[in-house]
Amino acid sequence: MAKRNSPSCDRNKQPILDVIAPHFSKVSQILEIGSGTGQHAVFFAKHLPHVIWQTSDVVDNHDSINAWIIESMLSNIQSPVEFMLGRDSWPVINVDAVFTANTTHIMQPQEAKIMMEQVAQHLPRGGVFCQYGPMKVNGEFTSESNQAFDCKIRGEGRGGIRDIEELKEWAVDMTLSEIYPMPANNFLLVWHKH
Repeated sequence: MAKRNSPSCDRNKQPILDVIAPHFSKVSQILEIGSGTGQHAVFFAKHLPHVIWQTSDVVDNHDSINAWIIESMLSNIQSPVEFMLGRDSWPVINVDAVFTANTTHIMQPQEAKIMMEQVAQHLPRGGVFCQYGPMKVNGEFTSESNQAFDCKIRGEGRGGIRDIEELKEWAVDMTLSEIYPMPANNFLLVWHKH
């Protein structure tokens, strides 16, 4: 199987875990939107043994995710379900938390909007959504490197870096309760369902 490795995942997994662990301390099942290589899922599932971690992504990434899961031998991580926002319906699983990393700026704006709406719709009251990645603040890039990155990914046909205020407008029925500045000019946003 094609186990892939992302250097950025290795760099950011511990800082992300440090932030999400307290917010996920009382949840039981987490859906990860866009599990990518599978590295984050295995690392977080190992350090959050009380949760069932459900991976999801487009089929092209399933081989790598499954390779990481098999190697980990963890019992609290589930093989990926096929899930592409705007195309697939919400996975039929009961989750009380959602996690996503480095997906929002890859999605087209309409897909990002759908994600915010669907997470708000499917989380139970009191459910938590942790969202990691580069964000704009009040319409401004937080660094020149983020502006250059945004230009690059838009040139590749990606949606680009979203503004936190824009996400708040889309996240009907969710409250943005925490904004954590993270290394490499990223943020981790913590949302709670009303």
